Amino acid sequence: MLLEILTGVVVLAGAGMVSTIRVVKQYERGLVYRFGRVRPKIREAGLVMLLPFADRLQKVNMQIVTLPVPAQDGITRDNVTVKVDAVVYFKVTDPVLAAVNVEDYRSAVGQVAQTSLRSIIGKSDLDDLLSNRERLNEGLELLIDSPALGWGIHIDRVEIKDVALPESMKRSMSRQAEAERERRARVISADGELQASYKLAEAAATMSDHPAALQLRLLETVVQVASEKNSTLVLPFPVELLRFLDRANRDDGAVAPQPRESG
Repeated sequence: MLLEILTGVVVLAGAGMVSTIRVVKQYERGLVYRFGRVRPKIREAGLVMLLPFADRLQKVNMQIVTLPVPAQDGITRDNVTVKVDAVVYFKVTDPVLAAVNVEDYRSAVGQVAQTSLRSIIGKSDLDDLLSNRERLNEGLELLIDSPALGWGIHIDRVEIKDVALPESMKRSMSRQAEAERERRARVISADGELQASYKLAEAAATMSDHPAALQLRLLETVVQVASEKNSTLVLPFPVELLRFLDRANRDDGAVAPQPRESG
């Protein structure tokens, strides 16, 4: 009978000792509550011994948490309705503050991120949301990090994921982009015409000073056209040649002898 009692006592003692041993993983930190008060020493990774019926262990994850922020509807500073979503990366730096100062730090960070995102939308223009996201990400990170410091939370990074626009705004932006491209095409074409006119004016001045240049250009054009087998070439008669023949005829008439009158 005594042996059975001793065996039972040993078994109960062993079970009690096992129940007081906890394992803290590498990415966790342990907080020990003794009669409801947090012990100042934070338990590192490994085995943790607890006092039976007096201590309670709470594990806090120290890894970086990825928290998606639901899409928020808002109106930008230039009165455009948009829907913006984001993602927040944060981690716990002080397990005591994260466990004591806030009931659920994940939910708290999520709510602060939503309100900060709405505030950023109202303070920004549509062009900033579409093209200047780095500055907006920094401002959003500061807005979230300010209250999170008191919770033992460090905001590692904040990224705006997507900006959803109404269909009417998408069509307006598409028309604006098309008009801008058409304007650039017209400006480039007009600039090309202007440069071409300068070159043509220089060529015309050169040809007027040297008529033979016009003939050389004409012959080059004839060669280019004659290379095509499916075309009929009509060769114009050079005007300079007509002028040359006209001058030759005048010179012959000037030196011709006059006929004598018979008496």
